[in-house]
Amino acid sequence: MEILKIILIVIDLLICLALTILAMIQSKDDAGLSSTITGSSTNNFFEKNKGRTKEGKQKRWTIILGILFVIVTIALSIVYIA
Repeated sequence: MEILKIILIVIDLLICLALTILAMIQSKDDAGLSSTITGSSTNNFFEKNKGRTKEGKQKRWTIILGILFVIVTIALSIVYIA
């Protein structure tokens, strides 16, 4: 049981580190209030293919790592309780 705890802690730390790095290198992509007032169009080629860009892939990996972090942390807490 101790080996499982150590493995889960290492995985949790690696995911946490990767998640922190990904969150820090992402650019701020929200246009803010000015686009709401001016009514800028978001129906262009870039918006339709946003998931294929570098920023889209970073955002997708950030979401995936966030979900994995929550799952591993819950599993770690279950192992510590048992």
